[in-house]
Amino acid sequence: MKIYYTNDEVLADVKDGVLTIKGAVEFRCAVSIKANINAWDIIAGNINAGDITAGNITAGNINAVNIKAGNINAYDINAYDINAGNINAGDIKAGNINAYDINAYDINAGNISFFAVCFAYVSFVCKSITGRRNNSRYFCLDSEVKLKESGK
Repeated sequence: MKIYYTNDEVLADVKDGVLTIKGAVEFRCAVSIKANINAWDIIAGNINAGDITAGNITAGNINAVNIKAGNINAYDINAYDINAGNINAGDIKAGNINAYDINAYDINAGNISFFAVCFAYVSFVCKSITGRRNNSRYFCLDSEVKLKESGK
């Protein structure tokens, strides 16, 4: 297992603008880099992140607990086998998300495709919504699900 103790150690492994992580790795420091990250089989705990802008993320086998994130802008996310608990996130703007179960406070999205259940507590607005199971369900606790008009 590789252990990073300082941000400078992380920066030293960035090659041609890419940090490639293979195998087990542990960050025992705050990490601040402007680079693409290629990683597989990520096991993470207690992640605190803010102002994340990400594009073209392909991830598999992510096990994460206690993720707190704000202001996430992400597009073209393809993720499989994500097991996560206690995710608290605000201001998520995302496009092209394929997910299993979505549970959120406010949803304002484009096209949503989900596996079993998708719901919001306060508001739920999207361009389209489709469940991939015959008995899948979507709803909003405090208001109706609203479909955006085409082009908006």
